[in-house]
Amino acid sequence: MNLFVSDLNLFNTDLENLPDSKLLINTINAHSFNTAQIDKLFCEAIRNSDILLPDGISIVLATRFIYGRKLKKIAGSELFFYEMNRLNKKGGKCFFLGSNTKNLKLIVERAKIEFPNVIAYSFSPSFNKEFSIEENKQILTMINSSKPDVLFIGMSAPKQEKWAYQHFNELDVNHICSIGAVFDYYSRRINRAPESIIKIGLEWLHRLIKEPRRLWHRYLIGNAKFIYLILKEKLLKNIN
Repeated sequence: MNLFVSDLNLFNTDLENLPDSKLLINTINAHSFNTAQIDKLFCEAIRNSDILLPDGISIVLATRFIYGRKLKKIAGSELFFYEMNRLNKKGGKCFFLGSNTKNLKLIVERAKIEFPNVIAYSFSPSFNKEFSIEENKQILTMINSSKPDVLFIGMSAPKQEKWAYQHFNELDVNHICSIGAVFDYYSRRINRAPESIIKIGLEWLHRLIKEPRRLWHRYLIGNAKFIYLILKEKLLKNIN
């Protein structure tokens, strides 16, 4: 199984141009690109995203290096604040799926203050690798009965993207957004890198320094693998 940068239908405009229709919205970075090489369902979910945001300077640079395309990095947090501001203006509903009960409580409480016109629902599912038929039925019923405009899923990649893809047709929601770590940032459980670090594309390094034991393999080994895959695609492009 191979996923190439050329397979990615990367979003290349402003979030204000997102259609107000049913969309499967995912993000991609070097780590998820690597994961898609070995996870068939995840690869399928990424390929079939209605909107795929280049959430990672690595994807932006790789696209420019191979194909000369200039993209703007759009992080999951930017999508989150865009959606919440949009809902706040019109008076909408959102649903937070994932994380734990404590985090969700912090998220909903903060959202009530910052986006007072948004009605927020939440649910923390089990941390099993896959949900049972009964669990999926319960989750889908809770979401659809709430009638949210936007569903935010924060169960980490690739679980969140695969679940959204598998249940897309069963969800009565316009924008289905897999935004992972945003749940931790918005609940303030984890502090995001300073804006100056983010702007120069070194947010990954900031995260590595903060959590070296958990993230060293993802960033050191993973980034080396990503570079190899990009160089390989560049070589194949030049040969063809």
